[in-house]
Amino acid sequence: MQSFRTEIENPVVEKDILELEKKISLFRNGKIDEEKFRSLRLARGIYGQRQEGVQMIRIKLPFGRVTSSQLNRICDVSEKYSTGRLHITTRQDIQIHYVSLDRTPELWAELDKDDVTIREACGNTVRNVTASETAGIDPNEPFDVTPYADATFKYMLRNPICQEMGRKFKISFSSSEEDTALSYLHDLGFIAKVKGEGAAAERGFKVLLGGGLGSQPRHGDVVHEFLPTDQLIPFIEGVVRVFDRHGERAKRMKARMKFLITKLGVEEFLQLVKEEQAALQHQSYPIDVTDFEASKSLPNPAQPDFTVPTDENYRRWRLTNVLPQKQPGYFALGVKIHLGDFYTKEARQLAKLIKDFANDELRFTLRQNFLIRDVKEELIPYFYQELKKLGLADYGYNSIGDITACPGTDTCNLGIASSTGAADVMGKLIIDEYPEFLLDKDLTIKISGCMNACGQHNMASIGFQGMSMKAGKSVLPALQVLLGGATLGDGQGKFADKVIKIPSKRGPQALRLLLDDYKSQAEKGENYAFYYERKGQMYFYEMLKPLAGTDNITETDFIDWGNDEPYVKAIGVGECAGVVIDLVSTLLLEAREKLADAEDSLKAEKWADGIYQSYTGMINAAKAILTAEGVNTNSYANIVTEFENHFIESGKINLGATFSELVYQIKQNPPTASFAGEYYKTAERVFEAISEFRSKEVHA
Repeated sequence: MQSFRTEIENPVVEKDILELEKKISLFRNGKIDEEKFRSLRLARGIYGQRQEGVQMIRIKLPFGRVTSSQLNRICDVSEKYSTGRLHITTRQDIQIHYVSLDRTPELWAELDKDDVTIREACGNTVRNVTASETAGIDPNEPFDVTPYADATFKYMLRNPICQEMGRKFKISFSSSEEDTALSYLHDLGFIAKVKGEGAAAERGFKVLLGGGLGSQPRHGDVVHEFLPTDQLIPFIEGVVRVFDRHGERAKRMKARMKFLITKLGVEEFLQLVKEEQAALQHQSYPIDVTDFEASKSLPNPAQPDFTVPTDENYRRWRLTNVLPQKQPGYFALGVKIHLGDFYTKEARQLAKLIKDFANDELRFTLRQNFLIRDVKEELIPYFYQELKKLGLADYGYNSIGDITACPGTDTCNLGIASSTGAADVMGKLIIDEYPEFLLDKDLTIKISGCMNACGQHNMASIGFQGMSMKAGKSVLPALQVLLGGATLGDGQGKFADKVIKIPSKRGPQALRLLLDDYKSQAEKGENYAFYYERKGQMYFYEMLKPLAGTDNITETDFIDWGNDEPYVKAIGVGECAGVVIDLVSTLLLEAREKLADAEDSLKAEKWADGIYQSYTGMINAAKAILTAEGVNTNSYANIVTEFENHFIESGKINLGATFSELVYQIKQNPPTASFAGEYYKTAERVFEAISEFRSKEVHA
């Protein structure tokens, strides 16, 4: 494993990779608690699978963009360390599976050769920043959101304020009012807006805060109708700082930001964000897009030999998969990827195709597909011909036949029922029996293997959630049917209602009933969400009720989709949140490491980073001895309060001031060199006092 070290050109990445290698060694030798190590590896994109001893690696691709060289590099890694299969996620990432933990540092070093990272792809971090796959080519967009999404990704990556939050944090950028990046269900969602006209036109964003899916979906609140672009990064940083300080840390199911917003209220939360203003590194953060705009160009490749297809599949493909761009004479081609899975053989040929005849990039989509952009109109038949050779010319891109599904019980520890197996059979049913619906872009089907909604089932027209149900003393796989979800545009959305639970094997029957009913009863042009609302939940409950009974269960009902053996309900420890059960000694060690990081940041004159690392060092040290006392440490703010109560007011530890006075200097001072140095000295003094107290307690 030594050889890869000399090939890493970026010293920051090298430090990351060497740290990962060191921590793996400590974990293997029993010197790091398993739960603590889990938190570290998740923040490096390394996620435990349902299968013991292997890992899923999530490759972070900001706004879903990948060049031909990056795609080839990902193929190299998949073939060398995994199985050659690539899985597109609903957050525009790529996942590969069955990777040995010990080889992950080497894998990461390989990816870095083409500027691809796994850093903060999982865990309690700011996850991949997503964006409309049509950003930059959307005929309806006010401007291209790509450079703003990219600036956000770069600013938050490795940022000390978001390395160990109570839960994950998701950000999206929609290119237009169509809201294809689903702003309303993100922690922070941004929709491109322009104020004024002509030379006086100003770019900005409509901002939604506190949205989320899961078992308790929440619609984000509009907190800015227009936020100027220079305030984008300061506002994001303020929100993340408040979430990091006040977010729940003990109760995983209540740790997402939507619960904090509900608890505090939007106004109080925004007041806390305002109070962070003095501590921000930037009061204004202009994002210069001049070079980005200047670098844009359109390809003009030589025309290869081909014959224009005349088959019916090509006609349908032109209708459903070809999107006009705002650039005259150019089109984007939607490529439908079944369940988000494709292989390196096809990916390598795609990389060559986009390099030679398009603009050398793909954009992975939120619906587990990809978009080839900047294709000259006359080359559309050629691309169809080449995609057909790869088995990638199915029509129905972004349609009801293009079902979104998470991996479910295939690889995920939390999977309860098979989402991919159900999606497979239902997708075939749509194509074979209901092709007339493939042009209805508002009608969607999404399936998740559990309540966590990685398949986004609770914002679909027709959603299915993996569950289990009892039939006598036996348990069989089931699907919760949810209806009426929709993205309405400009930050508005409707979450689906839970209607009824049925055995999984009756999913296709339920789908037939629902589509036949819609076809015969809906008014002309009536959106499914509004049709559902007009008819009401009980109408659909009564329709599907005959499928819910267990008195006529057969043996096949006990075998889940895509399986040969009878169903066994086996849920492992979920890693979506990276739940951490910290030992006192581990926390003190971590506090010391944070102070060492702060010292490095001060030497590099990164004052804001050093201040935040000093802050987390004090918090972790306080948390350590509170944990030893069995005291609740469910948020950073609560840690400050409880430390005050248990150790300062009682006189057990004397810091010369209250703990809150020392810690909350971070909110009251700008990130200058002088304050950073003084705050670091304060943090060192606090750490030494706590360590001394702990040492006396242990040896008493």
